Amino acid sequence: MYTTLITAKELKALQLSGTPYMVFDCSFDMGNPGAGAEAYATSHIAGAVYAHLDKDLSAKGDPALTGAASGGRHPLPSRENFAQWLQSMGFSNGMQAVVYDRQACHYCARLWWMLKWAGHKAVAVLDGGWPAWLEENGAVASGATQADTLGSFALGPALATLVDVHTVHKNLGNTAQQVLDARGAPRYRGDVEPLDPVAGHIPGALNRPFTENLTQDGYFKPADRLRAEFAQVLGLRDANSIVHHCGSGVTATPNVLAMEIAGFGRTALFAGSWSEWCSDPARPVAKG
Repeated sequence: MYTTLITAKELKALQLSGTPYMVFDCSFDMGNPGAGAEAYATSHIAGAVYAHLDKDLSAKGDPALTGAASGGRHPLPSRENFAQWLQSMGFSNGMQAVVYDRQACHYCARLWWMLKWAGHKAVAVLDGGWPAWLEENGAVASGATQADTLGSFALGPALATLVDVHTVHKNLGNTAQQVLDARGAPRYRGDVEPLDPVAGHIPGALNRPFTENLTQDGYFKPADRLRAEFAQVLGLRDANSIVHHCGSGVTATPNVLAMEIAGFGRTALFAGSWSEWCSDPARPVAKG
């Protein structure tokens, strides 16, 4: 069972092993929401299905109608609606899930986290993503892959921790909570804000850009190096106090994954993130 990362070589072996599995292509582009699906249709890992961030992994629209589990630009769907989507894709509890994208884990860790949240342990990110698969000469296909039959997926106890905006606000200044911001330093400081109406960060938040989890060639850094880097950011703070966030609950998830790889165990996600936080002018904002 793979629960954090899987290499391209390991995925090729999995395909030949007879173990039930499903590969999800999560490629996306915030600036062009249709680009990921177009890239998938052109070429993808053979047998992979496509998971669209806006349509499949988010519950956009009126929360009263969608039953969203969080706020922000990419609200989480309810666990029940997510389970229904998994079944519609042909996914079942007994399968190993593998997720990947073409953007150095910008997006696929969201699905990794959501599957954990749904109680599914056997899910891993393809280390190195699409480029690693091509480098390994893995089989590719074009067009769409449709489910032959519906899957059978039953929700289990959550294996991921979700925190809401009210909890984060209530615990500001409490040593039992340490917010960790995964956005780039300029957005964290409030120098720029390309996506949300307010610039800055949650007061007291520390900054660990999610891109720092990867080497220059797009692979996750070794576990001991990740552990040392997170330890440097956290100082004497307890890892159990960490609450991850980003702009909309997407790129914070690579930090959740990286801390698990590093041996810190499960850490929490504030899925509404900055886009939900800054939507209420009563909530404080820090800069610098």
